Amino acid sequence: YRQCVLFKILLYYLYVANDLYDYYKYHPMAEITNWMAQLTKDHPDIVTVVSYGQTYEKRPISLLKIGLNTGEKKKAIWMDCGIHAREWIAPAFCQYFVNQILQTYKTDPKMEEMMKNMDFYVTPVLNMDGYIYSWQDNSTRLWRKNRSPGPSGCNCSGTDLNRNFNANWGTVGVSFDCCSNTFCGSKAVSEPEAQAVTDFVGRQKDEFLCFLTIHSYSQLILLPYGHPNFTASNYDELMKVGLAAAEEIRKVHGTSYTVGTSPDVLYPNSGSSRDWARLQGIPFSYTFELRDNGTFGFELPEDQIQPTCEEAYRGALYIISYVHDKTFNGAAAAAAATLWTLLLAVGVTTSTTLV
Repeated sequence: YRQCVLFKILLYYLYVANDLYDYYKYHPMAEITNWMAQLTKDHPDIVTVVSYGQTYEKRPISLLKIGLNTGEKKKAIWMDCGIHAREWIAPAFCQYFVNQILQTYKTDPKMEEMMKNMDFYVTPVLNMDGYIYSWQDNSTRLWRKNRSPGPSGCNCSGTDLNRNFNANWGTVGVSFDCCSNTFCGSKAVSEPEAQAVTDFVGRQKDEFLCFLTIHSYSQLILLPYGHPNFTASNYDELMKVGLAAAEEIRKVHGTSYTVGTSPDVLYPNSGSSRDWARLQGIPFSYTFELRDNGTFGFELPEDQIQPTCEEAYRGALYIISYVHDKTFNGAAAAAAATLWTLLLAVGVTTSTTLV
């Protein structure tokens, strides 16, 4: 028995040391946590684990902060996965996304530039309690909510975390029945997981250029707002960028994603993290609903993890590149134009040699 245990430990460390983590299978929470810790050892110059809250069951909510240290204040990209426990493909995507950007930044000048200008904040599993519960057995596999107890007198547990944010909370697309899958909680931000995101992102909301929250299923890119009576001030640009991202997704495996607000292409809802982020002033906020269209639903087979992640990565990367270039290349172009205007004002022409 002792030899067997030692052999398993040896295999584990050989597995990690040789970077054999399988990104095309679903991993329980303990393995994801170990993977996060290992990344900080493998990439100490660029990856750190940050704990920014606690779940109801007192587990630390942690993210991976990924970026090159420039010694300067940087802009940021937010991505969270696993806000709904049963959507296992979402944490799989977050892990794939992290692996891809870590693999490419040393060889891809564009990714290196983005790593210098922005930090990526990636939470692989936000709803840890619910995710662990969904791995318990077949009867819990489709659990959606977190694991907090219901209100007094209620025999059901859990709140839908994506109905609990302070964004038109409790108005449309929610239930006040504590046994419902869309129970929005007793009040806005009643849940510790929603509070953790609200506090962490809210403290530095001016630094975030983009907020991506990854879900399944339906093959959608959703933009604010979930309430049909509200329209984002930059709706046209959000649609333009979302449609271009969907086209990038289609190019990979031919998968079609629909783009629009939730009331237009899915159903009205309120209290989502996507809407909250846009209300905080984060200009680009999207929900990705990954594969499929209902054949397997929340139980997407493992043989679809790779194509799902490959195509969604292209879509997410398009959005991230767009907001980066708009911020940094656009700012540089504007600065150059301003400088040239000033030079012209003092009589400098194209024939002037600048020293």
